[in-house]
Amino acid sequence: MKFFLDFFPVLLFFIAYKVFGIYIATAISIAASFLQVAYIWLKHKRVENMQLVMLVLLTVFGGLTLFLQDDTFIKWKPTAINGLFALVFLGSQFIGEKSIVERMLGANMSLPKKIWNRLNFNLSIFFAAIAVLNIYIAFHFSTDTWVNFKLFGITGLTIVFFLAQGLYISRFMEVEEEAQNEEN
Repeated sequence: MKFFLDFFPVLLFFIAYKVFGIYIATAISIAASFLQVAYIWLKHKRVENMQLVMLVLLTVFGGLTLFLQDDTFIKWKPTAINGLFALVFLGSQFIGEKSIVERMLGANMSLPKKIWNRLNFNLSIFFAAIAVLNIYIAFHFSTDTWVNFKLFGITGLTIVFFLAQGLYISRFMEVEEEAQNEEN
């Protein structure tokens, strides 16, 4: 359910774009994001900071797109969000004792510090690469191609990346489980 809820504005953007074009799709995406945040607030009485940041970025870039009737701004939004993710993950390597990925997942799994740091660094590189790839596709291909990339390309690359990271860290989780079994 959380995946669908997170994916809701992107899916509506895609459908609205195919039916009505970029400007209506942008407006629908903004409205859907406000509905998404409102629903989360009503259900949980709190909203994650990242959801608020994404809502603000969509409202700013989408608002500029609608106000100026220039789709350049909405095309920059995925780059801004992924660039922000890259900076947050990279910056967390140097702030505090734990990286952000270790803070997010550390309660659910145990990995050596070196692996947490590598995973965190891999995430920062991945998000930076997606940011750059988005700009390249947005400004070297048609808007149709960019919209398809935004839905299928970014989603597909993200799934492949996280599966690869899961396979990578699973090797280290098994080692720790075996060590714990040997101790008992």
